[in-house]
Amino acid sequence: MARIPVNVLGRYLIHGHLSHWGCLGACRYAPRRALVGPALSAARPFRSLHAAQEPNPKAQLPPSVPLRKQWKDEAKQARKQGKKKANKDSQTVDGWELTVGIEIHAQLNTSRKLFSPALTSFNDSPNSHVALFDVAMPGSQPLFQAETLIPALRAALSLNCDIQPVSRFDRKHYFWWDQPSGYQITQYYQPFARNGHITLLARDGISPEDGESVTVGIKQVQLEQDTAKTLAQTDNTQWLDFNRVGVPLIEIITEPQIHHPRTAAVAVRKIQLLLSTVDACVSGMEAGGLRADINVSVRRTGDPNAPLGTRTEIKNLSTIKAVEDAIIAERDRQIREIEAGGKIASETRGWTIGSKETRRLRGKEGEVDYRYMPDPDIAPLIIEKDLVDHLRQTLAASPDTELDRLITHFGLTAKDAMSLINLENGARVQYFYKVLAHFERMIEEAVADDAMPDVKSYAGLIGNWTIHELGRLTTSRAGPLGQVDLDFTPEGDCIQVPDSELAQILFHLYRKHITGKVAKELIMALYLGELEGGVLESIEAHDLWFKELSPEEYEALVDEVVDGENKVLQELVSSETFPQGKLMFLVGKMMRAGQTERIDPATAERLLRDRVQKLRAP
Repeated sequence: MARIPVNVLGRYLIHGHLSHWGCLGACRYAPRRALVGPALSAARPFRSLHAAQEPNPKAQLPPSVPLRKQWKDEAKQARKQGKKKANKDSQTVDGWELTVGIEIHAQLNTSRKLFSPALTSFNDSPNSHVALFDVAMPGSQPLFQAETLIPALRAALSLNCDIQPVSRFDRKHYFWWDQPSGYQITQYYQPFARNGHITLLARDGISPEDGESVTVGIKQVQLEQDTAKTLAQTDNTQWLDFNRVGVPLIEIITEPQIHHPRTAAVAVRKIQLLLSTVDACVSGMEAGGLRADINVSVRRTGDPNAPLGTRTEIKNLSTIKAVEDAIIAERDRQIREIEAGGKIASETRGWTIGSKETRRLRGKEGEVDYRYMPDPDIAPLIIEKDLVDHLRQTLAASPDTELDRLITHFGLTAKDAMSLINLENGARVQYFYKVLAHFERMIEEAVADDAMPDVKSYAGLIGNWTIHELGRLTTSRAGPLGQVDLDFTPEGDCIQVPDSELAQILFHLYRKHITGKVAKELIMALYLGELEGGVLESIEAHDLWFKELSPEEYEALVDEVVDGENKVLQELVSSETFPQGKLMFLVGKMMRAGQTERIDPATAERLLRDRVQKLRAP
């Protein structure tokens, strides 16, 4: 058979078009004696299908779209549909109720392991901090390290838990290569904290279906030890780093009282924020210091007395977004399974970031499989009331209290206040306070006997620069080829942009001694380490002071700008609703027409607004 041209084959594969110069068409060149009897009768009907397409088959083909472009368009459309669903329709499914419970494992901020004096280590050489008990050496005994209790108590108090005066340790038996002793020491039956709760507010980002707030109960908080770290190698080889085995953890178990995926993600984020605020945990989810397991079940909403559905557990979710995405995927999977007549199996499932479905890992183990038993080598843990009272009195302010103060006292927006508290695990808000303190000292010296300005008049400026302008430094094209993240200490010190230097820049900006453009250049020079001397010295050396136009020069510039803009002025004068965009158009024109380094945009806007008001007057 003759070789089919590539363009003909492409039209068939992509569009399904058959050329009328097909295999049977070649038969017209064959001897007539070959087309006799049944062969002729079979060929004629097939040939008649193409009679209408002659003589030029290309004339009637639709425009050819490359296959790669088709795939890209389909993927783009799928992403749009998925995004639309995630934003609007993913929180609820008509006729179904979702129930979620959360188990959070967080590494405590301690220097010792839970039952051995070995140091906790996360960046040192593998297997460099290992005691005999950590690797279950025969004859070694657990020795509870009392210092690990302090951050655990702070965490439980931040979650409004009742501290139990007596708690005990249990053995949870299972065999895996990262557990040398064949069991994990935990507090299953008698944990050290119970009956807590957290309140999630609308400003935290909960699902709109939950209204202004929702309270989630904390069933218990228990102490337990971490496992070794598995390092996968080639050829199906696994290496073990026993530096992590025995590191103290707390497991936080919520009540199954969450009914929307976004609210569950917010709960994990807020618990992480609370633990960081009271200095209980060493790092967050992104650094591996906090892991979340999610229990998911669904049931129909028609019968309020119906029991909760069979739950499945999704293990080791490592980001806040993964929590919401995994819950949505598992909820939808369970609903499809039930609607198809199937049953939900009690099992442990996994989730990979970017995937669409959870995957089965193993059947769900129960209490009998783990064979919990009291640990005979560890004495009961006795916690005195005076210790609890002292820790409660010295506990750091809660994030909600901090947010209220930032919003009501300092006048920040809820979004900016939330960003300050969340960035760098709370270090950014400490940086904000330090900049604010330096700024206020300079203001007090400048105003002398005059009244201090309202704190809201400058706190918003400091908040904006602390969040947004600092954030732009690491993404600016003016920066170095290898961008360097800003380094913040837990106390709120920034290595690249010291708080005292930023305060001085913002002081001069607030007092209109320099322009916003100059302020941005100064902060970039600080970030790049190119600022010679201090801020004041650099302004003096390069004559960067703001020399504002005189009132007469402003008026002349306004006359120049409005000349020839009769249509815009007419809209500004006659419109019932003041068109701010039209006014800002004139402000922009004014900035371009004059000397930018001598024009204050606020003054330009005020003068143009006054001119419009004069034209409005009868």
